[in-house]
Amino acid sequence: MHMTPRPRWINAMCIGLLAAGSVFAAPVLTPPDPGIDALLQRYDGQVPGAAVLVLHDGQPVFQRGYGLAVLEDGTSVTAQSNFRLASLSKQFTAAAILLLAEDGRLTLDDPLKRWLPSLPRAADAITLRQLLSHTSGLLDYEDLLPPGATAQVHDNDVLHLLETQDRTRFAPGSRYRYSNSGYALLALVVAKASGQDFASFLKARIFSPLGMDASVAHQDGVDDVAHRAYGYSQIDGRWQRTDQSPTSAVLGDGGIYSSLADLAKWDAALYDTRLLKAASLRQAFAPATATEEPDVPFYGFGWRLNGQAQWHSGESIGFRNVILRYPAHRLTVIILSNRDGPEPYPLAQQIARRWLDTLQ
Repeated sequence: MHMTPRPRWINAMCIGLLAAGSVFAAPVLTPPDPGIDALLQRYDGQVPGAAVLVLHDGQPVFQRGYGLAVLEDGTSVTAQSNFRLASLSKQFTAAAILLLAEDGRLTLDDPLKRWLPSLPRAADAITLRQLLSHTSGLLDYEDLLPPGATAQVHDNDVLHLLETQDRTRFAPGSRYRYSNSGYALLALVVAKASGQDFASFLKARIFSPLGMDASVAHQDGVDDVAHRAYGYSQIDGRWQRTDQSPTSAVLGDGGIYSSLADLAKWDAALYDTRLLKAASLRQAFAPATATEEPDVPFYGFGWRLNGQAQWHSGESIGFRNVILRYPAHRLTVIILSNRDGPEPYPLAQQIARRWLDTLQ
């Protein structure tokens, strides 16, 4: 089968982003790397692809684009390709809440109904902290959509759906259950507390200060996604565009688009206080609640925690993504893909192991 050459690129986009510090001895890979290329083989060629970045001590030690960002015109995946992050968005929503707490606009233990008073009595005991840690007990808004619904849902629509449900899955704060509803409501809280819409707040307080100039909480008809990667699913043996679903317009739980180039800047900011104060970063990465999910003993605020690993996956129609960090080793692996499968977390672990085996 004829395969067009894949993009081969590596640059120093992150050099100098981190404060100078000790440099760990680590292998520096430059394309091509047979081991990683073999792991990414299914993403290569005339198929929906993947963008892969490994950062060590603030520098990109491996990055490569595989396959296509747009099948219809043959646009290749690059470091600037912007993918829908899906649930990787939650770490930005959590950061927005932490910034507002630093500003004194809210506290993490505020009752949710201080900000969204239209919710029914069942929400009386829910706090912002519980939304951040998935312990609110809120019903999943996707389960409340009418059968066969095709119109896109927005964060405010999630609120309206929950206004009709005077019940929770369990007593707020009593246990963990992953909740997209909670993070959709947090986006509304950001808007109420800041006086800006959620997308504008992210741009003003996170994306612009960090130089993440291509990142956006995407709203159709409001903004354009530069260098956009479109999502695809394999249906009846061929790839078909499946870029949007009824829930794709909900911003707080999964609506951000970003690239390897921008996410490298985000990763750098998690090591120092250029964006969030040290106390806020500690809260984000502290075990807020235990979970029963595989590979996730604990959840923080927008982050899954497993030993030394901090990570989160992002899955929505046409996209599968993961960010995996080992801060003790200043090692991060990011994989963004514009296809329905496979889940890239195991792949990120395999890639990370190539460095961890040297750094241990």
